[in-house]
Amino acid sequence: MASIRELHRQLVNKERSAVEITQEALDRITQLEPKLKSFLCVTADSALAQAHKVDAQIAAGEQIGLLAGIPIAVKDNMCTEGVPTTCASRILENFVPPYDATVVSKLQAAGAVIVGKANMDEFAMGSSTETSAYQVTANPWDLERVPGGSSGGSAAAVAAGECVVSLGSDTGGSIRQPAAFCGLVGLKPTYGLVSRYGLVAYASSLDQIGPFGRTVEDTAILLGAIAGYDPRDSTSLNVPIPDYAQALRPSLRPKGQIRIGVIKETFGVGLDSGVKEAVTKAIEQFQQLGAEIQVISCPRFRYGLPTYYIIAPSEASANLARYDGVKYGFRSPDPDNLLDMYAKTRSQGFGAEVKRRIAIGTYVLSAGYYDAYYLKAQKVRTLIKEDFEKAFSQVDVLVCPTAPTTAFKAGEKFNDPLSMYLSDLMTIPVNLAGLPALNLPCGFDDKGLPVGIQLIGNVLQESRLFQVAHAYEQSTNWHLHHPEFINF
Repeated sequence: MASIRELHRQLVNKERSAVEITQEALDRITQLEPKLKSFLCVTADSALAQAHKVDAQIAAGEQIGLLAGIPIAVKDNMCTEGVPTTCASRILENFVPPYDATVVSKLQAAGAVIVGKANMDEFAMGSSTETSAYQVTANPWDLERVPGGSSGGSAAAVAAGECVVSLGSDTGGSIRQPAAFCGLVGLKPTYGLVSRYGLVAYASSLDQIGPFGRTVEDTAILLGAIAGYDPRDSTSLNVPIPDYAQALRPSLRPKGQIRIGVIKETFGVGLDSGVKEAVTKAIEQFQQLGAEIQVISCPRFRYGLPTYYIIAPSEASANLARYDGVKYGFRSPDPDNLLDMYAKTRSQGFGAEVKRRIAIGTYVLSAGYYDAYYLKAQKVRTLIKEDFEKAFSQVDVLVCPTAPTTAFKAGEKFNDPLSMYLSDLMTIPVNLAGLPALNLPCGFDDKGLPVGIQLIGNVLQESRLFQVAHAYEQSTNWHLHHPEFINF
């Protein structure tokens, strides 16, 4: 599929219709889904109806926005009125929301064509999309490998050309890591920049919705459409939203205008040699483009993982207490009493990873352990944020690998939770600090799998991230590479 801007040009010049573009996406979904399994629900009828509306606007001489008629996928933890929202869990198998999430409403107002709900790790808990209760999504670059997680369906759908862009959510790396595994640009915005209203909560102080795209410009355009203040979200930031796409320039000159800091703690033991080589070459490319490179220390960076796995499960324990079989969702049949219904509903409705995180969270919040674990984790979170603040007093953007490895094989880490958790080692500290960060494709390893570099910005510095990322993208051809579909 072409870029958003190119498809927009074709639409307004009447070279193609929105129905043709949408039908092409739906046909590709039909062709690829038996093996790819990116979608839990395909909304063909409503997608074509929306496409007809866009074509009618064009025929009437009305101006349309950049996203009008553009096929988009939405992660299945964002509420869609009249369309199932399952969070890839059995406990929400038959849940159909009576309202739209704010981001969904904004997409519809922009004329975007939502082609379906993307697969994910159950309740966004996972790094491989293997904890979904319904299916395991494949990586388009190698069908035996995972697409990352938890937004693996959203990433795979864009990489495979089943849609142009998509929305995911990021609690500890769930946009950036699958973007790295699938060779995409994926952005986790500043906490509060995008409304969480209608996003099914995992860890409320960490969750953030963000865009996937094949290019920096596509990702910037989508962010511009979904960002903005929402009074229905108490954590929403009331700040002006710039035209992110206008910040894009093919150069970082004059020399030294952009200062990039390389986080030295991220290049230690456990980093795959292919990833290290590709990221190192990308840093050299930034320097050639005019950026000033410095080595920066964030000494508490390595404490992000244990801190996250206290705070996130604690918030999950509280958020998931609402799934009790009483109000909505799955209810276990024939319970003996109310407590038995609670126990059976949760036992049968939740998967193993969700139960594990609820158990961890409940334990660390219990009397006698709250101060020793949860309170201490919050203090370390503050120290991690202070490390970033100190770093940004010296540089404009921080860089590091997005993930320690490229995409691993399905089943390889499924029964080893600790190894799986380490996949988010580089991304988690960003969520703890509430900062924006994006994954940028920067090469391939010796197996032909995509490698990603993570660019981290200060609060509300998305425009600068896009500027730096776009300059790199225009000087390389990594974004022009696409998976081969011969085996499909």
